[in-house]
Formats: sequence, structure tokens, C-alpha cells
Amino acid sequence: MTITIAANSVPKPPADIIEGFRNAPTSIISDNLARLPGAVGLKPYHRSGRLIGAAFTVCTRPGDNLAIHRALELVGPGDVIVVDGGGDETRALVGEIMKNIAQWRKAEGYVIDGAIRDVAAFAADDFPCFARAVIHRGPYKNGPGEINVPVTIGGSVISPGDIVVGDEDGVVSFPAAGAAALLEAVRVQIKREEETLKAIREGRYQGAYGKGG
Repeated sequence: MTITIAANSVPKPPADIIEGFRNAPTSIISDNLARLPGAVGLKPYHRSGRLIGAAFTVCTRPGDNLAIHRALELVGPGDVIVVDGGGDETRALVGEIMKNIAQWRKAEGYVIDGAIRDVAAFAADDFPCFARAVIHRGPYKNGPGEINVPVTIGGSVISPGDIVVGDEDGVVSFPAAGAAALLEAVRVQIKREEETLKAIREGRYQGAYGKGG
């Protein structure tokens, strides 16, 4: 069946903006997005490390990974492969071989609303992979699918080129437009929370944290 490619590549946000979110906790990013965006139900399966990059999106029929194979021919440095698999947990969409292909292409990692397999290979590696479940059953390779179109991941809409950040708490994404203002707000909150933690350690805390919204 047909794999529709809306674009072979998409414009990426400025590298300095993406890099600015490198150490920003997803929890604080989410707080500054009205606590609304964020994929629900996904968890990290890699050994350690953060995910940061621009969304290269794939929408595929549940349990079928033909579109992902096609996407792997197009991705490159800075791309996060974001796969809308419909949340299906009955067949794995990605395994060790596809992990290694993505690494060879210098992609930043996977975000999959679906299942993976060969979980031990992911657990032994720092290549980021967030997914919904693990199962040994392999995928179909028949299509159809779409590449670089808006997708839904755990209830969160992600468009091609959106900035994607993942850490131990999960995955959050947001458009490049407004990212600079968001980054500044995130930095302010990080500093405020660091000051609160310091006050707690030094016995100066006065209960103001819970009044901050």
C-alpha cells in the first residue's frame, strides 16, 4: 500500500534554541505550557540520557512498520522519529535493527505510540527510545502510512519540526514558534526552584512554594 510523504524534510528550529532545552526538565517545560501538552502513557526504554530534537513524524497503520522503514531512508541529524502507531500494543513496530539504522542515520531517538521489542538492546544503550509497551510479536510491512504529517502521540498532537524533549518523566513537545519565550520562562522557573531547594536545605523555607500556582 501507499506511503504518502508530505515532505522529505522539514525546517528545523534554530540549533541554539533546541540546545537551550538540553537540560530543561520536561516537568518544568510542561508547567510553562499551561500543563497541557505531553504524551501520556509512554516511558523510556533506553539506559539513560535525554532526548532533544525536531520531530520527524510518521503515521502508520497499527502493527505495521513499512512507513517507519521508509522514514529511516530520510531522517538525519537532529531528527526525532515520532511514530503514531495508534497506541497499539499487539505488535512491535521497532526493534534492535531499526534502532541501529536510526543511530547510523544520526537521528536523535524514537518516540513511539506503540510497542517495541528487543528491549534488552535498548536497555543497554543510551540511544533514546520512548514507547508504550514491549512485545515479542513482529510487525506487518504492508502500509499504508504517512510521513511528515501532524500525528497524535499519547493524546498530544505533534507536527513536523516541533521541538521534542524527553527525560525520565516522559515526553513533551511544542512548536518552534514561541520557543524562545518558553525557554526564558523555563530558565526563570528552574532558578526559582533551585532557590527553594536551597532554602529548604538551609532551614529558611517559609512555605511559599505551594502558593506559586
